[in-house]
Amino acid sequence: MATSRGSSGLFAAFVALLLLSASTPLLAQQDYVGAAFCANCHPLDPSEADNYGDWRISGHRFILQEGVHAQHRPLPLPAGRSWDEISFVIGGHATKALYLDETGKLITSTVDREGLPVDGMNQYNLLTGEWSDFLPGEDRPYDCGRCHTTGYSDRGSMPGLPGTVGNWVFPGVQCEVCHGPGNTMEVNQLAEACGTCHKHPDTDGIEAANGFIRSEGQYSEHVAGAHAELACVSCHNPHKDAQFGIKNECESCHTDIAESYALDLMAQAGVECADCHMPPATLSGQPLGPHEGDRKTHLFTINTDPYATMFTEDGSSVKLTDGKASVTLDFACQRCHGGHSLNTLSVFAKGFHERQLDRLQSGVGLNDW
Repeated sequence: MATSRGSSGLFAAFVALLLLSASTPLLAQQDYVGAAFCANCHPLDPSEADNYGDWRISGHRFILQEGVHAQHRPLPLPAGRSWDEISFVIGGHATKALYLDETGKLITSTVDREGLPVDGMNQYNLLTGEWSDFLPGEDRPYDCGRCHTTGYSDRGSMPGLPGTVGNWVFPGVQCEVCHGPGNTMEVNQLAEACGTCHKHPDTDGIEAANGFIRSEGQYSEHVAGAHAELACVSCHNPHKDAQFGIKNECESCHTDIAESYALDLMAQAGVECADCHMPPATLSGQPLGPHEGDRKTHLFTINTDPYATMFTEDGSSVKLTDGKASVTLDFACQRCHGGHSLNTLSVFAKGFHERQLDRLQSGVGLNDW
């Protein structure tokens, strides 16, 4: 009998442990209150920093939208679909939009103009207004919730959406992803925190495809770039869209270079530092031209060797030298100066800022050049 009672006790303890482990994610998820709660202390008041208001119009909020809300934004539907069939939209804010069907799976097939089924034409590119293929015809569950949602758990799926991997409390990247659940207000301001999502997951390097850096690897680029010692928030306000949330411009640190460059004809023509040092070498949606993606790179350093190539031989990653990478002249210069050879552009680019600094220090003005 003692043995029987002991076995029963062990069994009960085992069952209790299983129940506790199964319920832990749910208990943790119950701690999330949502961005609307944060608005109680961060009101839409123009007299103060409006972090909540900035977030409401940022890409973080719109990285995953419910279809019932997305249909009120200027987004077209995949051919042959109605909004009743769209459970969620991925993105639809800056570069592209992808759509989840009524089961939560990625829509990878549409119809042609005659109404016949066709694989692909399922990614809408906002900057070109065109449709393109993304994983055409694949049976693809939605497994991006870890970085697209708030209060994510990798267990099970969303209720009524068996095509989703894991479940979440709120769609989109809300305040609590960075600040912690509830009213903790804890935040890690190191670049590694942003790298939790803004990093290429399958490599320690920088992934590439089709002649461009793959998107959403800003941290991967940052580590291999010239400013790896800085935090992302040194330059960015994370509550705002990237193009509106720059806290410190290049001249905030590179004062001498900025002062000398201001006298250059390129500066007079409106060419900014980022146009050359952060060219759109990264691709999220659809190329905008030869050597022109739709996202700025965070590598910064320009390789002025006309024979240098930016990518490995198989094109799957960016070349690294001692862990560092650089932008080649085809992206930094030839994107705009297409009529010039790389050799000609190399002569112009080598020592560019050094020549400007020498002229500034010697008192040579713009009209004397």
